[in-house]
Amino acid sequence: MLQKPLTYIFPHVPDDIDISALDCEKIPAHVAVIMDGNGRWAKKRALQRLLGHRAGIEAVRELIRCANDIGVHYLTIYSFSSENWRRPADEVSGLMNLFATTMLKEVDELHKENVRIMTIGNMGVLPAQTRIAFEEAYEKTCQNTGMTLVVAINYGARSELVRATQQLVDQHVQRALSQGAAGGASDVLSGAASGSPSVATLGSSSACELGSLSGVPSDTVKITEDDIEQHLYTRGLPDPDLIIRTSGELRLSNFLLWQAAYAELISSSVLWPDFDRYEFLRCLLEFQKRDRRFGAV
Repeated sequence: MLQKPLTYIFPHVPDDIDISALDCEKIPAHVAVIMDGNGRWAKKRALQRLLGHRAGIEAVRELIRCANDIGVHYLTIYSFSSENWRRPADEVSGLMNLFATTMLKEVDELHKENVRIMTIGNMGVLPAQTRIAFEEAYEKTCQNTGMTLVVAINYGARSELVRATQQLVDQHVQRALSQGAAGGASDVLSGAASGSPSVATLGSSSACELGSLSGVPSDTVKITEDDIEQHLYTRGLPDPDLIIRTSGELRLSNFLLWQAAYAELISSSVLWPDFDRYEFLRCLLEFQKRDRRFGAV
């Protein structure tokens, strides 16, 4: 549902965009964005990479306002991946400071707009200043009922799935121990440690059965898709309907691999600092042209 009139959200529509084609009843509920191109934007202007990241903050600010106004319910932004630690130390340090100062600066305005702020990713290893800034933003806005802004920071989809799997294994082992099945649980653990193969079958119920490990019955552990989803960082959030990647690249870069199963993927050729509300509008119009079948005919 529109929060403000279209003429307010898009006051100066470029000639190449037919805004009358936008169906305001079919705005994607969850939009996720891979914000790519800050470094190339800076390089084209003979600037330091960190200045490209600073320029990208304005694009983030405009996207949040536009998405909120047009009725997006969830906006996820990929701000820092678990692989980004490999970048030069001064760039990483600058980014962490930028995240902290930006969140502290913006949280009051976002709170006024009824935006709820949360994070996904491994927050525990972030610098204290950065972690605290996001924790305070969450605490201040967690009761808000407007758009949810999800900041993916130190996030990697593969590590997310490993984490979820480990939690499920630990959960089932503890359950077995509590039921007096310490012997069976020990066999499972020793088999995994020695590299012994396990048997995994995927049935029509989308449940994975792990068994045939040192005499453990095949129905000892059943893991469903719902079980996995309950242990993801995105637990409680809907899957993205639309994933936008800027700079013309055509890859997910370890972002929401599980959740992206039926998302529509759109690549925008513009570098992230140049991404504005009208480029977002182009992406929305392209999204509405797609025939989403979710595996059906």
